[in-house]
Amino acid sequence: MRNEPVFSVQGDAELIERAGHLFESANTEFLCAARDLRTWSQPEARAAIQHRMRARELAGFTTRKLLSPVALAEEEARAHLRLVQSEGALVRISSSPLAHETIIIDRRVMILAGRETSTGREYTVTTSQVLIDGVHSLFTAVWDESADLDTYLRRDVPHLDADGRTVLKALGSGLTDESAAKRLGVSLRTYRRRVAELMDTLEAGSRFQAGLRAGELGLPH
Repeated sequence: MRNEPVFSVQGDAELIERAGHLFESANTEFLCAARDLRTWSQPEARAAIQHRMRARELAGFTTRKLLSPVALAEEEARAHLRLVQSEGALVRISSSPLAHETIIIDRRVMILAGRETSTGREYTVTTSQVLIDGVHSLFTAVWDESADLDTYLRRDVPHLDADGRTVLKALGSGLTDESAAKRLGVSLRTYRRRVAELMDTLEAGSRFQAGLRAGELGLPH
């Protein structure tokens, strides 16, 4: 990184080349505010940063991720955030509009991500303390008003009628479709239709995902 207080780079590769070492040098705090989980367009760049951050397993090191609800749209994204949280990161969901991505490292370096273009995403990197302190204050204000991941997911509980909860319980019992349909007193076709409707309500792509989604939402099954 040059001695410029503010400079821009184009694309993930140039960001990693010129500022990637900043992720390795993080010692106390890593803050990230993002609209979704797709800012890093190149998988190799994303993997490189994750590898470098995993190496910073320091006592007292804090990782905070602030995201908008759109980041929870897919089960894969929710699973990733649960994993990140289980590894010690603090994750909160904000209803306030968020930029593409803002990263602050140790309150001494800030990286702002711009829109994706035909030549890659533009990033602005700065060590200007005035700019960093200002954005850090905004981050803290939004963070304090946001819900942690588990609380937000519990609030986002879809409505299940009596039939839906009965089907969910049947899925959790491990019965075959034929046995479950017989227990519920409906035809096999009706039972499978209700299972499909339940999966749609829970935004689950499989029966296994339906069980996971029900668990994270605190629904009885």
